[in-house]
Order: sequence, then C-alpha cells, then structure tokens
Amino acid sequence: MKEKILKKIESYEAYAIELQKGLTAIPAISPSSGGEGEYDKAVYLEKELKKLKFDSIEWINAPHKEAKNGIRPNLIARYNGTKRGKTLWLMSHLDVVPPGELKLWKSDPYKLKVEGRNLIGRGVEDNQQAVVSSLLVARAMMDLDFRPELDLALLFCADEETGSGFGADYLVEHHPGLFGREDMFFVPDSGTEDGSAIEVAEKSILWLKVSTHGKQCHASRPALGVNAFRAASALVIKFGSLYEKFPHRDGLYDPPISTFEPTKKEANVPNVNTLPGEDVFYMDCRVMPKYQLSDVKAEMRRLADEVEKTHGVKIAFEPQQESQAAPPTDPGAQIITALKKAIKEVYKVEPKVLGIGGGTVAACFRHLNLPAAVYSRLNESAHQPNEYCILDNLIGDAKVFAVSALLLGGKQTAA
Repeated sequence: MKEKILKKIESYEAYAIELQKGLTAIPAISPSSGGEGEYDKAVYLEKELKKLKFDSIEWINAPHKEAKNGIRPNLIARYNGTKRGKTLWLMSHLDVVPPGELKLWKSDPYKLKVEGRNLIGRGVEDNQQAVVSSLLVARAMMDLDFRPELDLALLFCADEETGSGFGADYLVEHHPGLFGREDMFFVPDSGTEDGSAIEVAEKSILWLKVSTHGKQCHASRPALGVNAFRAASALVIKFGSLYEKFPHRDGLYDPPISTFEPTKKEANVPNVNTLPGEDVFYMDCRVMPKYQLSDVKAEMRRLADEVEKTHGVKIAFEPQQESQAAPPTDPGAQIITALKKAIKEVYKVEPKVLGIGGGTVAACFRHLNLPAAVYSRLNESAHQPNEYCILDNLIGDAKVFAVSALLLGGKQTAA
C-alpha cells in the first residue's frame, strides 16, 4: 500500500500545479497589511476539498471586523481512520505577505509562472507548498480507497503571518476541544534545502522598545541638557552583560545560547547641533526556555535603573512581542521517530533534530503538551520577490507525510 500511495502522489504533478495556480490568484493578506484576509481563498479551497472524499469539512471563523465578511476563516477537513481517538494533523496557513516592490518581480506575483520545475508567485512556498502537499496525501489515500488506523485532519489556518491571533492561537484558546490527548502535528512552515532538518523546540522571544528621556539643548552647551542618546548608548553596552547573566548552552539550538541584540534605532533630532532629549532603540532577545522572560525583563530593568541614576534620565520599556517558549517536543516522540524514517526513505538524507531562535505556530500546540514537528524541504524564498516553490519539494514533502502517516497509523487496512 505504501508504494501505491507514493506512486499516486507522483501522478499528481498537474493537479498540484493547478492548485497552486488557483491559490496564487487569490491574495490572502491580513487587514493589518492592507488586505481583506483569507475569506476568498478559503471559499476556493473549500470547493477543492468538496471534490474529494473527506468525511467532514468545517469552518471555524475568528471574528475580525476589518476582514472581508467580518471573519478570519480556519478550515478543517477530516478523513477518518479505522480507529478513532488519535489524529495526525497537517497544519498549513492560508495568508500570505504582500508582494513588496513590484518592480523587483519578473512576473505578476498573483499569476503562477511555471519555469522548469519551479513554480513562481506570492505564497507558492509560504505556505501553499504545505497546503497542496497535505491535499496530495489525503487524495492519494482516498483514490486508493484506503484508510490508516488514525484520523487524518488537514488544518488550514488564518493569520500566521501577523501573529496567529485569528488562527492557531484562536483555535487553541476558543476551541481547545478540537485537539485530543493523543493528537500529533506536522507544521510544514520551515525547513532546509536538503530536507534534513526537523524543528522540535524554539526559544522564548522578547522584542523590547526602549525609550530614553533626557533634556534637549544646544549641542555646544551640553551642560544645559541631558543627552538621551548618550544614556541610551550606555544602556546598550550594559545589556551586553545579559549574555553572562543568562549563560545556559544547549547544542540542540543554533546558536546554542540566548541572544540579546540591539536592532532598530529610531531617528532622534534632525540636525547635528542639537543634543537629543529623547532616544528610542529596540532589543531582540531570543532566550533559552530554561529562563523565564520575567527574570530577563527584571535584569534589564535593573540595568536601566543604573543608567537612570548615572545619567539623570528616565527609561521606559514597551514590549513589542513577548512569548515564553513552549515545552519542546521530545526528540524521541513517536511522530519524530516516524518522520526520521520517512525522510531517510524519501530524500535519502540523514535527519537532524534541532531547535531554532525564531517562533513558529507549532508553539500553540506544544503549549497543550502535544507533539509537533516543524518540517518541510524548502529553499527559503518566502517573503522575497519572485518567491518560488520547487515542484519536487512539494511532491517529496507529500511523500514524507504519507509515509509518516502510515508508520504512525500502525496496521493499515483498505476502506
């Protein structure tokens, strides 16, 4: 049965291209990024899902008055297994980012261009490769009248690109009964060119806006003012000690340490001969799960208090993003073991399990103590002009998920 399913998936190249064409033609951009949301894309996808043999198709809509029809849709398509109670979820997202500068595109970003084995257009890799590959897995089983023991559920979420508040986070918060204690998740939204990397853990994230308030004056008479820029610079240097305060290392991650880096800097005064009374910079902190972000913020506040006292300024913190890391997925979990075997079989590479500094939507499910594997074979053209998906990667990912599903389902039977 495995060989039959893999051959079926291989036969779907034209179908995959047609789906990519249809999905690409429908911009699904968040209202906060100038779009209407995912409604039209969800309608198109539902029509495609209804052509197959899913046992149920469900819309779960997060209310959002700025979006088309006032909702951000999340679709769930279920294909029941022969034994109920355990579900393998294939989670992808419907939204895309704007195309950016159109002059950098060699073709219309919303009209699929096929160039050899490359499919070019906005969203084709992020995240339509995942949308389509998950559909290929389900269709292959359906076309062969085959059901594994466990349920297969395709989850198409809204709002991944702008925080998941109307997507996966919304489902976890408002519909926790969707997910059972034995459920497992594939999240195909990150990966490497050779398809070897399996992400099982993420660092905590703290983005912090730091505003320093002094007193503006003429730069030729600095004693009449309080230089906010100088004080802010002193604080940036002090923040370097965070590396020593939180030194834990873990080789699962790359880099294997917490990072605390000053990044964005807002303009202060527009002219050279004025001493700035206000200064604003930002910190990007990626913190090992071992540490609580509350402790990191407390140490940053202590350092800021020292600068306030020394320089006579006031310093305010404003979190821009704050997310405590979810428990990592056990590298020995059943879903990871099955995925490793599938990767070896399909891509002929040695899988590697790792943690990352960024955050993914998998954290939503890990916070429920459910195992989630972030996996795909990608060339990471996401968010770039001329974004592309390699057709072989799309087909290959479908094969990997199909083999994994068979291994996780145990004994397989025909429908």
